[in-house]
Amino acid sequence: MRSIAAKLVIVVAITAFGMFGADNSIGTWKRNVAKSQYNPPPKNPVKSLTIVNEASDGGVKTTVTGERQDGTPINGGSSVKYDGKEYPATGAPWDTTSMKQIDANTFTFESRKTGGKYHVTGRTVISKDGKTMTTTVKGTNDEGKPTSAKAIYDKQ
Repeated sequence: MRSIAAKLVIVVAITAFGMFGADNSIGTWKRNVAKSQYNPPPKNPVKSLTIVNEASDGGVKTTVTGERQDGTPINGGSSVKYDGKEYPATGAPWDTTSMKQIDANTFTFESRKTGGKYHVTGRTVISKDGKTMTTTVKGTNDEGKPTSAKAIYDKQ
């Protein structure tokens, strides 16, 4: 009987770790430009964008590469913990970002430009089949005007 109870405790512990320690955003994601929407449209839209998310201590390390329509390269990233605290970001209109993990497929975030007008909040959701990542944002752009977007990414 003790052996069965011990095995049950181990199974429950492993299952709990799997449920709460999972992060389905990990991997390489390519933006589906045709399905993504912006309001207002950017002055220099994204031609291609790839996000690589790597597991990091209590969070994620994100590397972003791509190109804008005029050929300008996109290079940036951040390393954040899922604790809701601000961490530095590079290569974007914002220079700090914070993030919380709701579950293995859902994340909320806030990004802002220190001393600037850019400030958005958003949500990222991974589809149940793990093939699509949808990020929605709402806030103010670098000119202080209302902005919103829905970016769709395909798992590579």
